[in-house]
Amino acid sequence: MPAPGGRVLIQPISLDWVQALHRCLDEVSRERRWLAFLKAPPLELTRRFVEAQLKRNAPMFVATEGGEVVGWCDIQTGALEGFTHCGRLGMGVRASHRRGGIGSKLLAAVLEEGRSDGLTRVELDVYASNTAAIVLYEKAGFTVEGLKKNARLLDGEYDDVVMMAKLL
Repeated sequence: MPAPGGRVLIQPISLDWVQALHRCLDEVSRERRWLAFLKAPPLELTRRFVEAQLKRNAPMFVATEGGEVVGWCDIQTGALEGFTHCGRLGMGVRASHRRGGIGSKLLAAVLEEGRSDGLTRVELDVYASNTAAIVLYEKAGFTVEGLKKNARLLDGEYDDVVMMAKLL
């Protein structure tokens, strides 16, 4: 599984990566800045989420290095009639691996798979304070569709939620 020479590999998720994904999700969540989670859900829920993604053949990729997951990106596809063309994007990258292009590569991989699977719209929510992510999404063709003012109150600080989407 590890890449030779410590290279970061972008690859589709498999059940082999669930524990490493859980560790990565927990690390990013505990930063208390980027995700709605403040800690990862229990490992079993992470496993069930990955199993559901695989069963639905929904796009999900991980960035791996040396046997660890250093980032992920997924699209949860719509299940209700009238919304199956649309998906909701989620992603994260460990602090130690940010600003090196991993997020862009994960995003490109998941969007390409979503497009090939017939998705025509991908949505996401991002905190307004996460300017680096907003720039990444805009470079990938996402546009702002709305703003939820003071949507999060955490540690005494309000943050807006920016709603973005991309038509594939």
